[in-house]
Amino acid sequence: MRAGTRQGAALAGAPVRATRGRARGRSRAGRRVTEALRNFDYPEALLFDCDGVLCETERDGHRVTFNKTFEEFGIPHAWDVEVYGELLKIGGGKERMTHYFDSVPDAEPWKSVTDPEERKELVKKLHARKTEMFLELVNQGALPLRPGVKRMVREALDHGAKVAVCSTSNEKAVQGIVNTMLPEFADRMPVFAGDIVPKKKPSPDIYQLAAKTLGVDPARCVVVEDTHIGTSAGKAAGMRVCVTKSIYSEEEDFSRADAVFDCLGDEGDERVKFHQLTTPGDFWLNPPLPVDYDGNWYAGDEPAVDDRLTPEERAILADLD
Repeated sequence: MRAGTRQGAALAGAPVRATRGRARGRSRAGRRVTEALRNFDYPEALLFDCDGVLCETERDGHRVTFNKTFEEFGIPHAWDVEVYGELLKIGGGKERMTHYFDSVPDAEPWKSVTDPEERKELVKKLHARKTEMFLELVNQGALPLRPGVKRMVREALDHGAKVAVCSTSNEKAVQGIVNTMLPEFADRMPVFAGDIVPKKKPSPDIYQLAAKTLGVDPARCVVVEDTHIGTSAGKAAGMRVCVTKSIYSEEEDFSRADAVFDCLGDEGDERVKFHQLTTPGDFWLNPPLPVDYDGNWYAGDEPAVDDRLTPEERAILADLD
């Protein structure tokens, strides 16, 4: 039985010390509260981005290994922290390199490599080598998980939700992070990454593919992202998006996000728990529509169910948090 149903059942069976008429009214209210709570049922899937969400990989992982790759291939470029921050507006590592090289066509490697197909092959070769170096960092444990990631994955799986990773990064790199940093969950965390879809974020393709493959309703998915383009992808897929700001995304526009945190928070210091992703709360920036007394969504001025709960019912809800 889902917890939302359990909560509703608890409310429906709340003790009542009142007249017979009031008791009948309270019973009807209990049934209506049950219906309302079911509208906030647990997500069917929790979908994580990888870079900046599972780990702070961008500044001290990807950027560093891009620069080492350039040096190894004799390419006279080195991306500093600020330049790489701008390049993160481009989704995908190969796309990022191509965009940058296009911006300096008179410098190597584009100065010597002019054929479009040869340029594509060079970028693929550079990216493959960069991925090897990145995986070495991951396997060394040099890129720890962000606070609360393991806790949230465990909570989601314990509640029967599906969990997956949806990233524009190389599939081997993403799978390496999952296998190394979340080994106890790796067999239950499918990875959708790299060139598995033709369009990278902010296109919703990667999230749409995940929902279809997992057999879940996009409207019942919660995405955890750290960037504006990732947020745009999740929202375009019809999903709710919770942002955990990363080093590079602190100043980005997250007005379309449904909730924004500095991190998910480890046990004892949680910013949000899995069960809270389905209930009204102050952290929702763009909350779901309120529910009327009959448990139906509405967009008018009718008070939500919670505004009509009795003190006893409110106490039961508080105990269940």
